[in-house]
Amino acid sequence: MADSANQGGARPTGRKLAQAASAGHVTKARKGRNSRTVKDGKRPAGRESKQADAAASGRRRRINYPRAGKGPIHRWLPSWRFVLGTFLFLIVLAVAGFTAAYALIKVPEPSEFAQAQTTTVYYADGTTVMGEFAEMDRTIIDTSELPDYVGNAVVASEDRSFYSNNGIDPKGIVRAFVNNMRGGARQGASTLTQQYIKNYYVDTTSSYSGKFKQAIMAIKIDREMSKQEILDSYLNTVYFGRGAYGIEAASEAFFDHPASELTVSEAALLAGVLPSPSSLDPALNPDQAAVRWQRALDFMLEDGYITQEEYDAAEFPETVATQTKETYGGSTGYLLQMVRAELESDAGMEAEDIDTGGYKIVTTIDKEDQDAAVAAVENLPEGASPNLHVGLVSIDSSTGGILALYGGEDYLTNQVNSSTDAVAQAGSTFKPFAMVAALENGDTLANGYNGDSPMVIDGATFQNYQNVSYGWSDLVKATANSINTVYLQLNRDVRPDVTNEVAVRAGYPEDTLGLDAYVQNVLGSASPHTVDIATAYATFSAQGTRHDTHIVDTVTNSAGSVAYTGPTDGEKVFSDDVMADATYAMQQVVNSGSGTTALALGRPVAAKTGSSSDNKSAQFAGYTPQIATAVTLYQTGEDGSEESITPWGYYGEITGSTYPADIFTEYMTTALADLPVEYFPERTAASYYAGGLYGTPAPVAPADTSTGGDITTEEDAEEPLEEETDAEEEADAEENEQQQNPDDQSTGGVGQNDDSGGTGGSFDPGTGGTGNTGGGTVPEDGSDQNDDSGNGYGYGPGGQGQGRQQGGNNQGGGQ
Repeated sequence: MADSANQGGARPTGRKLAQAASAGHVTKARKGRNSRTVKDGKRPAGRESKQADAAASGRRRRINYPRAGKGPIHRWLPSWRFVLGTFLFLIVLAVAGFTAAYALIKVPEPSEFAQAQTTTVYYADGTTVMGEFAEMDRTIIDTSELPDYVGNAVVASEDRSFYSNNGIDPKGIVRAFVNNMRGGARQGASTLTQQYIKNYYVDTTSSYSGKFKQAIMAIKIDREMSKQEILDSYLNTVYFGRGAYGIEAASEAFFDHPASELTVSEAALLAGVLPSPSSLDPALNPDQAAVRWQRALDFMLEDGYITQEEYDAAEFPETVATQTKETYGGSTGYLLQMVRAELESDAGMEAEDIDTGGYKIVTTIDKEDQDAAVAAVENLPEGASPNLHVGLVSIDSSTGGILALYGGEDYLTNQVNSSTDAVAQAGSTFKPFAMVAALENGDTLANGYNGDSPMVIDGATFQNYQNVSYGWSDLVKATANSINTVYLQLNRDVRPDVTNEVAVRAGYPEDTLGLDAYVQNVLGSASPHTVDIATAYATFSAQGTRHDTHIVDTVTNSAGSVAYTGPTDGEKVFSDDVMADATYAMQQVVNSGSGTTALALGRPVAAKTGSSSDNKSAQFAGYTPQIATAVTLYQTGEDGSEESITPWGYYGEITGSTYPADIFTEYMTTALADLPVEYFPERTAASYYAGGLYGTPAPVAPADTSTGGDITTEEDAEEPLEEETDAEEEADAEENEQQQNPDDQSTGGVGQNDDSGGTGGSFDPGTGGTGNTGGGTVPEDGSDQNDDSGNGYGYGPGGQGQGRQQGGNNQGGGQ
C-alpha cells in the first residue's frame, strides 16, 4: 500500500510521513542534505533531529512552529487559530489587568500644593486689602457663579470633547502615540480631567506609566464627579502665569479685576495662554498670544459657546503691567509682620497654614487712622538726622485693638519695628505710675512736696527741667509741670517697687529693660517699647480696665467659619476713683502744662510728656475716653546705640512737648474726627483734701486756686485776673467752711441760679462753656461755667466748671 501510495508522486504528511520514514522511504522533500546525512550514516542535528525523532516515534509536537509540512514561507507564518487565540488571550489579559489596576489605583487625597490658597489680610472694615500671605497666588472661588463663557473658553481651547468623553480621549491617545513614535513634538493626549488630576492629585509626569495612572484616575473621577465639579476644580488649580494659580488670581494678575467681571475676550485670552503660560503671556509674546486668543474664540464659536455677535464684537484685550509683589514693602510691612506673629503666638497657627490656608484676616487697623499716622510722621520738617526713628501706637481703649501703628518707613530695608521691637527710655511718661501708687495707698491729689531744685534725695542730687524751683506743689501741679523733685520724693515714700508694680499692672511687661527698684526709676529710667506705653495709657483711658493689645480682630477660614477672634475682654486693675483722680491730674498737662499743643483737639485730653536724660528719647503719651496714643522719637548711632536727638526744624531742643506732641495732635485730629466728644469721670471729693503719705505730714499749701482745672491759653495768661465778685467770695467762704467740716454735706456750695442744679455748660471749643459755677471755688480767670447739674461740662480755653450732686445735697466741686 505504501508503494502504491507513492506511485502518484504525492508527498506523505502527518502520520503518513512517519510511516514512510519507518519503512525507509525518502520523499522528494527530504532529498538533499538530510538524504546525504542518512546515507553517510550521520544523525541529523538540532531542530531537524527533533523533528525527525518525533516523526520516527509518531509523537505530535506541542508547538507546531515552524509549522511542519508547510512551504518555506508558510511554515513561518502562524496559523489563524494561533493568531485568534493569542488575540483573545491578550484581550482577556488586558481586561484583567485594567480591572485590577482600576481596583488597585486609588484617588489619593488632594496634594497640599493643590489646596494651597492665598491668605488675605484686611483693614478693620473687612474689605480694604492690607496684604497677602502666600506660597502661591491662589484664591479658590465657586466658578459655577462665573459667566458660562469663562469655563467654556478653557474647554474649547484645551479639551473640546470634555462634555462627552469619559475622562480620557482614546483618539487623542492614539494620535499622540503615533506622533511620538514618528519623533514629532511630544504630545500628552491629556483631557481636561487628566490635567486636573495632574494638578490636583499627583506630581507632573510625562512617562507612559504616569499617563496610564492618570488615565485610570480620570475614568474614576469622571464617574464620581460631575463635569461642572471637575471644571470648577480645574479652574481653581491650573497655572495661568504671572505667579497666578486659578482663574481668580489670573483675572487679577492680567486684568486687575475679579473673575466675575471677565469679558468673552478676556476669558479667551486666559484660556489661550494655558499650554505655555510663560511664553504666551501677551506682555512677552503679543503676536503668539493673539494667535492663541483667536484660536480659542474660533473654537468657542464653532462649539456654540458664544454667538456670532459676541464673536464679531471681540477685540484683543489689554492687560495690566506685570507686577512684582513685595508683600512687606513700605510701612505696611511692619503691620503684616505683626499680624503673622500674632497668628502664630496667640491663634496657634503654623507658618505653612498661614501661607496656604486661604484665610481672611481682619485686623483692628483703621485705614484712615493708619494713613493719618504715616502722614503725621512724614510731615515732620526736613533736616532730621537719618538715624532718627519714630514710633507711634494708637489703641482703642475699649477693646485693646491697635487702630494705627507706625513702625518705620520700609520694612524691607529695616526689619526693626520702632514701636514694638525698639526700646527707649520712658522719661516722665513713667511718673503717673507713682501717682497711681500713692492714690491707691489712700493719698490724694492735694498731697504735695517741696518742688525746689536742685535737691538731695537719698544721698543723690537731682534737679528739675532747666533747674526751675516750684516751691511747695501738690500732685496736680507736680504732674502738670512734670516736677522731678516732687515725684522723686513721692516715689521714695510709696516705694519704687510699688511704682514698678503699678506700671506692670497697667501694661508694661515684667521684663522691661531697666525696670529697677531705684528711687530715680520714677524719672523713666526703664526702656519700654512704644506699644507698652500705649497699652498702659489705654488702661488709664478705660478707667482702670486693662485689655490685651492686639492687631488681629477675626480669622475666617476658607469654608467661611470664624477660626479665631482677638481678645477683647478686659480686666479691672485700678479702681474708678483712682483713675478719675489720676486722669484729672494728667488733664492739667494739656490744660496748662507741657502738653498744651493738644488743646487744638478741642476736647478733654489727658497726657504726659517725657524726655530722657541728654534728650536721647522724647515721648508724648495721651488719651481721650476712647483712644490712647503714644509717640516716641529716638536716635541711634552708627553702632545702634542711643544718642541724643539732633535738634532740627522748629525747635532748638527736642523734648516730648515738641515734635512728639505735634505728631500726637495731628494724628488724633483725624482719629477723633468721627467720634463724639466724651468727658472723663469727675475727680473724687476726697481728692481736694490732703492725706498723709506714709505718715509724713503734707506741708500747708499757700492759697492758690489757679491750678484747679482752668484751661488757659497764652493769651489768657497775659491778661490780669478779674476781681472776685461777692458771690465768688461767698463761695470761697462756703468751701472753707466745708473743709473745716468735711463730713457735713449740707453746707456744700450752692449754685447761683438754682441749688437743685442748673443746665450743664455747653461745649464750645472757641470760648468755653457759659453759665454759673456749680459751687466750690470759682476759677480765677473769670470763666463761670454753669455745671451745677452734676455731670455737664463747659469746655474750652475759658475753663472748666463741674458740680457734683451727692446724696441729695449739692456739694461744691467747681474747678
